[in-house]
Amino acid sequence: MIHPLPSPNPPLVRTASARIPTPYGVFQLSHYSDARDGKEHLALTLGELAGRHDVLVRVHSECMTGDTFGSLRCDCGEQLHRAMQRIAELGQGAIVYLRQEGRGIGLAEKLRAYNLQDQGFDTVEANLMLGHQADEREYWAAADILRDLGVQSVRLLTNNPAKIEELRTYGVQITERMPLPSSIHADNAAYLQTKVARMRHLMSLPPTPAALPPLAPELSERVEQLRNRPHQGPPPSVTLAYAQSLDGSLAAVAGQPLALSGQQSLTLTHALRAAHDAILVGVGTLLADDPLLTVRLAPGPHPQPVVLDSTLRTPPNARLLAHPRGLWICTTHHSSPARRQELAEQGAQILLLPATPQGQVSLTATLATLHLRGIRSVMVEGGPTVLASFVKEQLANDAVITLVPRLVGGLHLFQTTADSLPHLTQVAYTRAGTDLVVWGVPAWEAA
Repeated sequence: MIHPLPSPNPPLVRTASARIPTPYGVFQLSHYSDARDGKEHLALTLGELAGRHDVLVRVHSECMTGDTFGSLRCDCGEQLHRAMQRIAELGQGAIVYLRQEGRGIGLAEKLRAYNLQDQGFDTVEANLMLGHQADEREYWAAADILRDLGVQSVRLLTNNPAKIEELRTYGVQITERMPLPSSIHADNAAYLQTKVARMRHLMSLPPTPAALPPLAPELSERVEQLRNRPHQGPPPSVTLAYAQSLDGSLAAVAGQPLALSGQQSLTLTHALRAAHDAILVGVGTLLADDPLLTVRLAPGPHPQPVVLDSTLRTPPNARLLAHPRGLWICTTHHSSPARRQELAEQGAQILLLPATPQGQVSLTATLATLHLRGIRSVMVEGGPTVLASFVKEQLANDAVITLVPRLVGGLHLFQTTADSLPHLTQVAYTRAGTDLVVWGVPAWEAA
């Protein structure tokens, strides 16, 4: 159990609690007052915790830049939301939110440290140059909060062995360390490498994207225009993005991948992914390509991967199940409960949605659910059936179509009458190496 220890620190006082609905579920938020320094700490909890062992817990130190503003300089906001998601999937757990900004140095000093980092110093060097320790955080308050919640032992969501060691000195029984993988990209790569090299964090980092293939300026400008296009939701805005040959083929044979795009077009695809909150594909694409759907060739965050899978054909060894943000699978109530459980145990979050008369996942329900989960923009990347369905249901706001100078004679996107398809308006053309990219806004009124 978590033993009370003699301490000169006065105990924390729980002052208030309230129900907090979130995109991940309905949590309880409790406020704690620290009489020693006036700080306010929080506990975000789900389920009954009193007397429980092996409770999933994240002890998270405040990061206003990452948690509130979504800064990409660190992985704090991503870790906070991944912890909420993991706890929601389990149906029980706690996030102890400690008000110790910038590893304890405060927000103003943290911003000064950022300026030093922009001059080439790492995060440890910057703190030391400002007269601070590399890490000034304390964890006695977290131990007191866990005791107040009645938690007996914890499985701690962390990559930081120092946090484990510190919590144990305050009597917290940690039965297991649960890793929290982080997305790595151009803005946080050096920061994460410093955490591993100088602060003992237990993370397996992919190669640092230090030499990303540059995207042509006109392509970068178009991506930014798409990212900043005003949208009045709900539902989320939808961008259809795909490559086809000159004869309109997306693949040579159904169910088999075909590499069409050149290197510059691939870089554009990754930049488009980073410009959207979520990326959506059908299970056919997953079975044919086993894609990662991450951002590797351009700077920016990974989008949330979403798979439409009405009958749960997603294999339990799909690479998407190891995606840094976790996989959301949209399925229907007709899918197998046993398969839902199996995929949930592999880390997927199963979203049960209404089915169309044909038994497919409803696209309108999918977009409505994504909106409730904080998704404001979705990139639909495949496959042909899913892309065609979004067009037929008039759910596309933008289209980015890459034309590759090849003749394939294979699978075409639309097998329907021309009068049911839109025209593209606001059309622009850009080169991507030898490929031609067509940008436009579908307009059904003009069709």
